[in-house]
Amino acid sequence: MRKLLKIVCWRALSLFCIVSVMGCSVFMAAKQPPKKDLNVLAKGTARADVLAELGAPLVTEQKDGNKIDVFKFRQGYTKGVKVSRAVFHGVADVFSLGLWEIVGTPTEMIADGKDIKVEVAYDKDDRVEQANFLEPKPKKQNSPNSASAVTQAKE
Repeated sequence: MRKLLKIVCWRALSLFCIVSVMGCSVFMAAKQPPKKDLNVLAKGTARADVLAELGAPLVTEQKDGNKIDVFKFRQGYTKGVKVSRAVFHGVADVFSLGLWEIVGTPTEMIADGKDIKVEVAYDKDDRVEQANFLEPKPKKQNSPNSASAVTQAKE
């Protein structure tokens, strides 16, 4: 009877360990930062719309009578991508009995979005005049307000 109790306790402890490890990558995938709509950086967009999408600026200053904001944020993923990743991790956890977490958790720690730093200059009506990406640097020099400059930052 004592031997049976010992076996049951070990199995319960093993099951508890497997269940407690499962789900970390699933949770991390679901909690990745959301994707920001960088189309608000297009020339003519109201400052209020930029603030609503990107949040409070890191720095706000005046230059030549015009307002300049510097934003720093983490560009994340769309809801569909986050759900797909979470489902994949969940299925992989089940089929590997939790061993997938050895790969899945570090993967989610690394793939947690990209840091973006952008300087936005406004005209006298508080509308976007120009947006310059400071981090990461654009791959090639374009006009900061061109569609390809915004597209590069979205990648």
